[in-house]
Amino acid sequence: MCYKVGMYGGSFNPLHMGHVDCILQAANLCGKLYLVLSIGVERNEINSRIRYRWLYQLTKHIGNVRILTIEDQAGTKEAYTREFWQADAEQIKSQIGEKIDVVFCGSDYDESSFWNICYPESELYIFKRNAISSTAIRKNPYLHWEWLPDIVKPFYVKKVLLMGGESTGKSTLTINLARRFNTNFVEEAGRELSEKSGTDQMMLSEDFTEILLQHKLNEMKALESSNRVLFIDTDALVTQFYMNFLEDPDINRNRALSDAVDALNSYDLILFLEPDVAFVQDGDRSEVIKADRKKYSDQIKALLESHGRTYFCISGDYQERYLTAVREVEKLFEAEQEEE
Repeated sequence: MCYKVGMYGGSFNPLHMGHVDCILQAANLCGKLYLVLSIGVERNEINSRIRYRWLYQLTKHIGNVRILTIEDQAGTKEAYTREFWQADAEQIKSQIGEKIDVVFCGSDYDESSFWNICYPESELYIFKRNAISSTAIRKNPYLHWEWLPDIVKPFYVKKVLLMGGESTGKSTLTINLARRFNTNFVEEAGRELSEKSGTDQMMLSEDFTEILLQHKLNEMKALESSNRVLFIDTDALVTQFYMNFLEDPDINRNRALSDAVDALNSYDLILFLEPDVAFVQDGDRSEVIKADRKKYSDQIKALLESHGRTYFCISGDYQERYLTAVREVEKLFEAEQEEE
């Protein structure tokens, strides 16, 4: 241990592996390390509470790390100039409340930086940094996926929902896409839970409640360890369709829950599978739906539209569906222009 009190600051927008290495080394070198999260109130940054949590999750096992926050009103990163520097430095020193022996920074800064000018009484310790930057990651995080810590990756995971009527190849395509993109998928919770009485025709109202809640919990858990994208087989609105179709005895309560879960849901892409492949009866599919597949498919679409959802329709044979779906998912990973 070299120093009593140290400080390492940044916007961490987002936190990346270069930051991680610097933070861990800085903690090793200090009796006490203060991490200062800079928040640009007027800038288009990742929510500060999310960034704070990243720092906490990274360092919670280290007993000598404290996290502080500081806000500024600069409209852009370039506008954060010396007129802000000194006031912010004084605020940081006041929060820390003791002499700062060392200020750590990466080699993307130099001796003319904010840290050296505003903390002349502290030693400047510069870590050699790699070439990665938060700016490059923000432009396209998927090209720099390996530079994102596991605690950060869920923030960037795209969510793709697959919907459609019975026997449209939805479950198989969900798994195929997860295999193709080497990631997770969320299977339809209702497939198992709807058969507690041996047939979906005898479902209890609480079965629908459990399906709605369990499916959402499964999605939240899968998101934590997904690779760039998560594929989801059906959602709360499909469950709502089946509440109507199977005459849920307490439909008003479950419809309210379904609408509430739908309001929480967000998707980067919704793929809707048209009923233009052969109907395969696997033993538990409805002959009523089989008799008029377009009618019931349109009812699901109507539910989507009434809830403000946009979707991309996929038709054709299984190979055409697969290739179309892959193409649409790949579009999600194209470069995103940084907005400040």
